[in-house]
Amino acid sequence: MKFFIKNKVCNRCKTAVRNEFEKTGIYPVHVELGEVENKEELSPKQIEHLQNGLVSLGFELIDNKKSRVIEKIKNVIIDSIQHLNADTTKINYSHLIESKLNKDYTYLTNLFSEVEGTTIEKFIICQKIERVKELLVYDELSLSEIAYTMGDSSLAHLSNQFKKVTGLIPSHFKSIGDKKRKPLDEV
Repeated sequence: MKFFIKNKVCNRCKTAVRNEFEKTGIYPVHVELGEVENKEELSPKQIEHLQNGLVSLGFELIDNKKSRVIEKIKNVIIDSIQHLNADTTKINYSHLIESKLNKDYTYLTNLFSEVEGTTIEKFIICQKIERVKELLVYDELSLSEIAYTMGDSSLAHLSNQFKKVTGLIPSHFKSIGDKKRKPLDEV
């Protein structure tokens, strides 16, 4: 049995979710970004207890099929952006999402827009900008290196996108630190 969980985006989150399952006496086979796999069926009482525990940690079980598909799309995007590097900068997100979910991209993009009220492309841009913010705060790469890592065609393109989303130019953002960063689950 698989459970889908909203707002799970880091290793600490995976550990917290695993611990919550184990507190309920459920020992998951696999805990991954947004998804927990369990061998056995759960009783309604176990599910209710699990839901209450997860909500107290800021998570929620997803029981709607459309919502599960949307969370899978988001997880694919977030995971791919968090693992971008010089070797993986040219990602075709439509092909990636289609292959990971084994569904037609047109169907997925229409569903995403219907449920989220925004396009997959805009979601990708927002996630990339949050990653750029993170890289700016870490101060390990130059702006040109960040643009290259993120797969942008130029530094000017990245700066324009960054300003369009945040209202700031990257160098100004860098000077104010991470006060303007949002947690990934709020993007």
